[in-house]
Amino acid sequence: MAERGRRTVRDLRRGNRASLLRHLYFEGPLSRQELGRDTGLSAGSISNVVGELIADGMVEEAGAVESDGGRPRILLQVSATFGYVVGVDVGETRVRVELFDLALTELASADLPLSDSGHDVDHVVRLALAGIESVVREAGIDDHEVLGVGIGVPGIVEQGSEVPGEGHGIVVHGQTIGWDAVPLGRLLRAGTELPLYIDNGAKTLGQAEMWFGGGRGSGNVVIALIGSGVGAAVVADGSPYHGASSSAGEWGHTTLQVGGRVCRCGSRGCLEAYVGAEALLGRWAGVPEGASEENALAALLAAADHDPEAAALLAEAAEYLGAGIADLINLFNPQRIVIGGWAGLLLGPRLLPAVREVAAAYALRHPCAQTSIELGRLGADAVTVGAATLPLAHFLDTGGERVVRVPAARDGGADRAGGSGAAGDRAERPGPLRNRVARAVR
Repeated sequence: MAERGRRTVRDLRRGNRASLLRHLYFEGPLSRQELGRDTGLSAGSISNVVGELIADGMVEEAGAVESDGGRPRILLQVSATFGYVVGVDVGETRVRVELFDLALTELASADLPLSDSGHDVDHVVRLALAGIESVVREAGIDDHEVLGVGIGVPGIVEQGSEVPGEGHGIVVHGQTIGWDAVPLGRLLRAGTELPLYIDNGAKTLGQAEMWFGGGRGSGNVVIALIGSGVGAAVVADGSPYHGASSSAGEWGHTTLQVGGRVCRCGSRGCLEAYVGAEALLGRWAGVPEGASEENALAALLAAADHDPEAAALLAEAAEYLGAGIADLINLFNPQRIVIGGWAGLLLGPRLLPAVREVAAAYALRHPCAQTSIELGRLGADAVTVGAATLPLAHFLDTGGERVVRVPAARDGGADRAGGSGAAGDRAERPGPLRNRVARAVR
């Protein structure tokens, strides 16, 4: 038996596979020589591990480049079609489901409105399962090609001490949507055998922005999600900060005004009660009748050019948001603060100059001068993309190990619901995420 804490040959092999797979995924295509230079592994180790990864179908050749006087060097990349991942965003008004290949090219999608049932747990579970089934069917792939399903939810997510991907021990506390210790992992497991990964939606957004968007290249970042509500993902020294019970990042429920407006969480004076889309629209008399929250917020922005009430409301929101960002600067000393979420991206172009000005007025000068405040780069569906990175991260971190499937307990819990009528319209299929980000940054 190996001594406790001592790495075995299997551990070393798995670590080498993970190191090369991650490096190829984020920095590829690369040659074997570049992999050796960047990872510090010997030429023999590179040759052995790359040979394994190619034989397993995880890595493929991607052309060649000229070398200095020698034979052309073969470039390698992670095979986009080795497997597929699903991302699910349990949002405020809908459940959004997308299926991606490993290059995060969207292959299928479904939009499932929450309708009058709101966040009734059984209703949300049925929609999520219907959406997962729909996108797998639409993409024309087999269930066994799916590496896993990532799900972003509002609230605090307790992961438990289970096997990754199993799902049974995951519990969600979503105070603002009426979820109290909901065993979401177990309920979803009753309807699917696919590996399940669940986390807070702001944290999945944060991972997406760190991997591909506004946080890439920085180790200390706060990614803010502004939608109907408000949340944040805190990244310190390159690692997400979860806190003692995974509740870190509930920035929307920090108090900006003692005894202030009532928040959805039941407290008073929370940041969310001043800058969340639901709170903003609740204080505007001009909301168009029957408009969705997204359309109503767009109408508020348009009205601000001629409606003093709308303009004042947005000015107040910018001041509270700037003050909230100043708190983040003083507490965490980040290099960047990235504002995302559908409402954050909608409000950002108009409010960002005022937000920066207010943040500078409230924050300590020295850390504020070192912090940039930017908009997210991945669009309004970044939570879904981030959710898909949960199973992808497990795949990369384990060197490509597949999770052992757990049979769905179909005789208890949620049914496999939905059918063909539950899926939303097929979205236009964009190119790989990395290419879309590159175009956006240009």
